[in-house]
Amino acid sequence: MQAANPYIFKIKPYVPGKPIDEVRRELGLKSVIKLASNENPYPPSPKALAAMSLAAREVNRYPDGGCFLLRRALAKKLNINDDQLIFGNGSDEIIVLAAKAFAAKGDEIIIAKPSFLIYEIASTLSGARLYQVPLKNFRYDLEAMKAKVTARTKIIFIGNPDNPAGTYLTQRQVEDFLRCVPKSTLVFFDEAYFEYVRAKDYPDTLSLMKKYPNAMTTRTFSKMYGLAGLRVGYGIANRKIIDILNRLREPFNVNSMAQAAAVAVLGDEAYYRHIAKIVEEQRQYLYRSFENMGIAFEESFTNFILVHVGADSSQVAASLLKKGVIIRDMAAWGLKGYIRVSIGSASENKRFIKTLGEIL
Repeated sequence: MQAANPYIFKIKPYVPGKPIDEVRRELGLKSVIKLASNENPYPPSPKALAAMSLAAREVNRYPDGGCFLLRRALAKKLNINDDQLIFGNGSDEIIVLAAKAFAAKGDEIIIAKPSFLIYEIASTLSGARLYQVPLKNFRYDLEAMKAKVTARTKIIFIGNPDNPAGTYLTQRQVEDFLRCVPKSTLVFFDEAYFEYVRAKDYPDTLSLMKKYPNAMTTRTFSKMYGLAGLRVGYGIANRKIIDILNRLREPFNVNSMAQAAAVAVLGDEAYYRHIAKIVEEQRQYLYRSFENMGIAFEESFTNFILVHVGADSSQVAASLLKKGVIIRDMAAWGLKGYIRVSIGSASENKRFIKTLGEIL
């Protein structure tokens, strides 16, 4: 057997939320709802579905490796140059590319704990020394992160809003942080939940890049836009960073149906404004329900909520699963007693609340 990269054995494999069909088969259930993976419970816009149908006719051909149409449409929407963009098979791929490109054995990477598991996986694989700074009151402890920065720090990954806490950093906090970080350190902002944030003091990282060329931002079409099954994300940075990442990026990494759908959703803002309104209404419904049940939760700026069930979260998650409700047990993330629930449709949320009440 061939010898593997030794860093691989330091990685705990990412465990995704169970698919609905798998739970149906395993437990013999007819009706199952999934509120575990922060997915949009609604289908993508009709324009996206039509675009995918057209693109499906040409899947015998390789996709456009440069994502020309998507690049042009997104650059126009964001008011940036098209050479400031890189596209990935989900924004996860760009996180992995950054770790490969800018960190190696002897270097250092800083992340929060807990945070999105891909930061840890990508960092570990690079061979860099990983510093995990605990959240403070479910928020990034930027002062503690700054204290960890050395001349060897190559990347700082920041989820904003954060997963799993759902909290966010403000414009002032982010700018103060960037001011203190060496220009040789890449500050990587993962804004996967960007479209759900309504806070007025949420940072404009694209503008900050003009002053801080070591800043980079990624976003995704998987969450608000409902294209999780197609896997398409993008990164924004200065041309030099994008050029380096493109040298590692695999050709044809974003499939043709994903590209077509992504272009279409960018042109259907009315549909997604409606989705955002529904999500906000359901967020408030869940908040009220938790308050009525005496259950603590963290105010969220995403499409999920971190909930303190006040009991063995693994047992609660297992009991919910038996009743056909899939949520995330956060014990594996070091948050014992907490579950993370995605904001689903009205009927899904009512079923979750009813079932949770019965269990607790």
